[in-house]
Amino acid sequence: MPARHAATLPDGGAEDYDRLAPAVWNPVSNAVVAAADVLVGERVLDVFAGTGSGTVPAAQLAGPDGHVDAVDRSSAMLDLAEAKTEALGLDNVSFHRADPAHWEPEAPYDAVISCYGIFLLDDMDAGMDRIVRLLRPGGRVALSAWDDGALEPFGEILLETIRSTPQGGHASADSPAPVFVDNCRRLASVDRLEEWLGTRGLTEITIEKLGLAAPLEPEYAWSLALGSGYRGLLPEAPEALEEVRRAFVERLGGDFVLNADSLIAVGSYLPEG
Repeated sequence: MPARHAATLPDGGAEDYDRLAPAVWNPVSNAVVAAADVLVGERVLDVFAGTGSGTVPAAQLAGPDGHVDAVDRSSAMLDLAEAKTEALGLDNVSFHRADPAHWEPEAPYDAVISCYGIFLLDDMDAGMDRIVRLLRPGGRVALSAWDDGALEPFGEILLETIRSTPQGGHASADSPAPVFVDNCRRLASVDRLEEWLGTRGLTEITIEKLGLAAPLEPEYAWSLALGSGYRGLLPEAPEALEEVRRAFVERLGGDFVLNADSLIAVGSYLPEG
């Protein structure tokens, strides 16, 4: 069974995902929104908006005459994002529980942003091809991807723990890597990401490296496991889940630093004709 991001679980993982916002999601999302160069009055689509780390700064830049559509599969994620916009008095955001790959907007967008969200598309190539075509001519796509070596050894330690724990979950010694892990690896270099974006029809592509190291207390590291693409490999039974948690925290140690090195990419959509 392939791992599923918390966004694919109806209400699971939202609070755990959001615990990592200050250390990881917010700085990366701010870089993505800055790369998108959102202007006052523009329409923006946030693909797999999660708990709003990209939605909020995009809405602030778009201003009251602009608009942001925040689309995600998880109602729980969007509830947290909506609470943030309400606290900040932002009324230019609409929240939609839907699959971004099939989203139908009322009008074309000036910018599409996605903070690690593209990896969650069931068919990353076909899904992104369709999303790009929701842009007006000259619109921009800005997104983040994990750089080569990011999330390791976190992912390796977690998978080894699951596989070595009796009734640990859906992972076994010969289980394939989770789908989102394969998607991450496909784009985990400047050259790979640039080629992939070009194949999607984008031009004027620029990619910047963002070095990011996030020290994680053991419980925050466990929150990353619960709120990330590994969640679907974890057992559902509370006793088994706790067994995996104890073993994982012990293996990880108390001074773990997450490698969150990322790539920030932007490209323009200039269809022929």
